[in-house]
This record gives sequence, C-alpha cells and structure tokens, in this order.
Amino acid sequence: MTTVERGLPTAEARDLLGLVRQVAAERLAPAVDAAEARAEFPRDLLGELGALGLLGLPYPADHGGGGQPYEVYLQVVEELSAVWAAVALSVSVHVLSCFPIATFGTDAQREQWLPGLLDGSVLGAYCLSEPHSGSDAAALSTKAVADAGRYRLSGTKAWITHGGVADFYTVMARTGGPGARGISCFHVEAASPGLSAAPPERKMGYRSSLTAQVLLDDVAVDADRRVGAEGQGFAIALAALDCGRLGIAACAVGLAQAALDAAVAYAAQRRQFGARILDHQGTAFCLADAATGVEAARALYLTAARRKDAGQPFARQAAMAKLFATDVAMRVTTDAVQVLGGAGCTTDHPAERYFREAKVLQIVEGTNQVQRLVISRYLDPDRRR
Repeated sequence: MTTVERGLPTAEARDLLGLVRQVAAERLAPAVDAAEARAEFPRDLLGELGALGLLGLPYPADHGGGGQPYEVYLQVVEELSAVWAAVALSVSVHVLSCFPIATFGTDAQREQWLPGLLDGSVLGAYCLSEPHSGSDAAALSTKAVADAGRYRLSGTKAWITHGGVADFYTVMARTGGPGARGISCFHVEAASPGLSAAPPERKMGYRSSLTAQVLLDDVAVDADRRVGAEGQGFAIALAALDCGRLGIAACAVGLAQAALDAAVAYAAQRRQFGARILDHQGTAFCLADAATGVEAARALYLTAARRKDAGQPFARQAAMAKLFATDVAMRVTTDAVQVLGGAGCTTDHPAERYFREAKVLQIVEGTNQVQRLVISRYLDPDRRR
C-alpha cells in the first residue's frame, strides 16, 4: 500500500500505525490469498492482533483497552483493510460487539467482561438483523421472555459476522411489545445451551470472513447479562451502529486505496500503442478521479471520528461517511478492474477480489439506501424539531 501522509495526533499514534503496517506486511499479506480461496477464517491471526492490543483500541485503558481516539483506531482499520479486508472487518465487528457493555453496561458488567473482550482473548459478534428484518431492524421478532431471574431467548439472527466462531454474541431481542421500544440488549456466551449456528453463507466477497445465521432455541440468559434497561436495546443498537458505520467506512477506504495502488502500478508498467497506459489521458484521468475519491472519503470518515472524539453529535456524519466511502470503493475497484483489462478479471491479480469485496460493503451495517434515509431525516426541519 502507498504510505499515506496522515495528520496523526501523537507520536504514540504514529508508532502504532507503523506497527500495524509492519504486521500487515509480514503476517497478513502472505496469508490472504490462500485463506480467501479456501474460505478459511484466520482466527489465529486475529488472536495475534488481539495480543497486540488492536481489538480494543478505542476503549478505556483502565478496562484493558487501548485508550486511543476513534481518529486513530479507524486509521488502523484502514491499514488492515488495504492488505486483508476480512481481517479489518473482523476487527470492526468485534469492536462493535463490545460497544454496548463498554458504553451502557454497569460498573460490575464492565469489570467482569470488558478485560477479556478488549484484550482479544474472546471474539464477539453483533446480532441485530433477522431473516425478515434487515433494514427494518425495529421489526425483529427474536423474543426474550423473563423467567425467574433469567430470560429465555428464542429466534433466528441472520447475516451475523463471526456466526459460529464467536465466543460471545451481543443479541437484540424483544422483551416488550411491537416496535423499537420493546427491544432489549443481551450479552450471551457462545457456549450457552440452545445456541447454535447454521452453515456459513457462501458470499461473493469476504470469503474468509464467516457469516452465518445464529439460532437461539430457548437459550437461558441470567438477568445480569441484560445490558441497559429493558426496552433500551434499540437505542443501544443504533448508537453502536453509528460507530460501526465508521468502521465500515474505514474498511472501504483501505480497500479503495489498495485497488488504486494496484491499478497505478499496473498502468505504470503496461505498455500499449508505444507508451505506458498511465501516459494515456483516458487512463490517467480515471486514476486521478479515483485518487480524489479516496482522499475525500478518508477526510469524511476522519471528520466524523473527530466529532465523536470531541463528544459532538456524529450520527449524520457517520452515515455520510459510510455511504460515500463504500460508493467510492465500488467505483474505484470497478475502475481498477477496467485499467487492468483482461488481467483484472483473473485471480492472478487482486483487483477482482477488491471489486467483489467493495459490493459487500455497500450492503453491510445498513445498506446505502438506508444511509440516504438516515441523512435525509437529519435534513428534515420537522424531524429535527
């Protein structure tokens, strides 16, 4: 990956990013092609990243986190995504799964669970979507019925990253009536009797990132594993997704940067009509537009991250960053395949993989149509009031 000039806030952050680049080059790059071809989940490598503290970067150090601002954490995700997008997605999803306890949990819950969650010794999954309620998350039907100091959870969660390989699941389930106010949040151990996973989905991209339905068949969960108050789950879910969307934006920028770098390298050595194809204006202008899009997407997610770090509202900016960055990634990866021509359609070059992965990012953690809906609601003066 081209070394991007970054305005990192501290020397510690610069050293951290240097470490991430080194690890990505030495440990991730040699393994990515084989793992993607075989759809093998790189749990051992995620364990290594956890041991380095990369799975809890944006959370407080007093609970085992890295104590880094989101501005820094997201740039780490971008660097990982430029080398192995599925690993970056795993980091983003794990951080998302830790968010409810870290932000809405009691002191006792944080003391009990956060250290293990943040040091990477356990891996998390975030369970909101269901087969019939993807974009319409408030329509979920998984139930949590109170029963003598416990809840009994039953239902099916769909499109769950780390489904079947996670050690814990952050589960949104219905404890009350219909609609958003009847949903609560639970921290559920993967080993709980009655919890299982369906076979992994066969996806067009991110093949080494396992995605599966999670099945809950009368799973008993102690009441102290409810996170937040009854009925607060949907608010927790939306707050978590604001952060998760920034993670997806960073993944998209890293992916787009990698595709741009591959296209530029190919165009600089491939010759047609007596000149490098990079010297032909049609190719050069295409790459110039791609570079501009990548820089703009990076600036957008960093702006949203800085608002979050400053304690300012950032939900609208997070939706914008996810929308713009993933659309840019789709456009840049499409153009990268075009620049490589026939070579771009083969697995001898990574451009075709980048292309497949970019499409996935336009859908996960809220489709880009949902992002437009979110943004438009912030523009509506009646809704703002």
